[in-house]
Amino acid sequence: MGEIAQPSAVVEVTNPVCGDVMKLWAVVRDGKVAEVRFKVAGCVPAVACGSWLTEAILGKPLAMLRSLTAEQIELGLDGLPPASKHASALAAEALKRLLEGL
Repeated sequence: MGEIAQPSAVVEVTNPVCGDVMKLWAVVRDGKVAEVRFKVAGCVPAVACGSWLTEAILGKPLAMLRSLTAEQIELGLDGLPPASKHASALAAEALKRLLEGL
């Protein structure tokens, strides 16, 4: 959790329904995620999804990350309550926008 002073890319996404906000920073070297951090203003499941996401993408090639879905994030956390599924969608959207910015 936290910020990166000189990221390769940084994005902020918001869930307009619940108001959760996720910010994601990444440093890319040699086509791989060398460093990644996040901040979340929102529910505990959104924090969990941001944490899982950063651990899952660290060291991975960018091409491999383009297919990561909200469902995979949810599965990585052994599921989410039905009312919290928006959290995995928020994390997946943050990753998608991050990759678009690289």
